[in-house]
Amino acid sequence: MEQLKELVAYIARSLVDDPDAVEVAVVEEDRAWVLELTVAPSDLGKVIGKDGRTARAIRTVLSATSAKLRKRAILEILE
Repeated sequence: MEQLKELVAYIARSLVDDPDAVEVAVVEEDRAWVLELTVAPSDLGKVIGKDGRTARAIRTVLSATSAKLRKRAILEILE
């Protein structure tokens, strides 16, 4: 779980202008981990990307990594 949190934080920090504002919280549910990503309001568009492509790419990497751990991971980008 900590590996997934660090992975999402690393990717998000690489994309934004204010890497100190990046926070990732993990909420454990029955069958999945929910990773809640919070960035500065001005960097929200950079993390989501055009038509959500960047967010979709992050979710793809996250799901591939979580498959190795045999648990589902869900990324939520919070405003």
